[in-house]
Amino acid sequence: MKILFIMAALAVASALSGVQKLQAQDFAVKSNLLYDATATINLGVEAGLAEKWTIDISGNLNAWDFSGNRKWKHWLIQPEARYWLCDKFNGHFFGLHVHGGAFNTANVKTPFGLFGDCSSERHEGWYYGAGISYGYQWMLGKRWNFELSIGAGYVRSDYDVYENPVCGDYLGKGHSNYFGITKASASIIFLIF
Repeated sequence: MKILFIMAALAVASALSGVQKLQAQDFAVKSNLLYDATATINLGVEAGLAEKWTIDISGNLNAWDFSGNRKWKHWLIQPEARYWLCDKFNGHFFGLHVHGGAFNTANVKTPFGLFGDCSSERHEGWYYGAGISYGYQWMLGKRWNFELSIGAGYVRSDYDVYENPVCGDYLGKGHSNYFGITKASASIIFLIF
């Protein structure tokens, strides 16, 4: 799955940058340590498009069941266009991101009620939205960087509601609209070229 994210990022970078060759500090892979802390597999890629522009694409997957019939299964794709105030891959940046994915949650309180109240029901459905972000990247060495970023925006989720026990009865449809934090990262980055 990680290889698909890398290939997709290369294709997008190639399409958006025309025949421009990738230069030094023009392509990186990253992992968001905040997702790692929640047992969510994640991989991000970032490619330079112009002197002060990059495109960042991250993908996340949590496919685990937890004890007590708790689950917070989800996947997410989140591309982001970034404008760097100084040099790309160094210092301050502002971004515009979109996101989408699917979820299957039960016996958990989702952050900010993103997927409705799943503490006594199981919710399964889709979500999508957009937002803006701010971040900062530090150079740690020739090929290593560290990034902190935060984003805010909108998330819409549409889902089916089921009784909580495994294979519970269908109870109907639900939806949720959320305005607030849509992105947070503390990422370790490896600059490939």
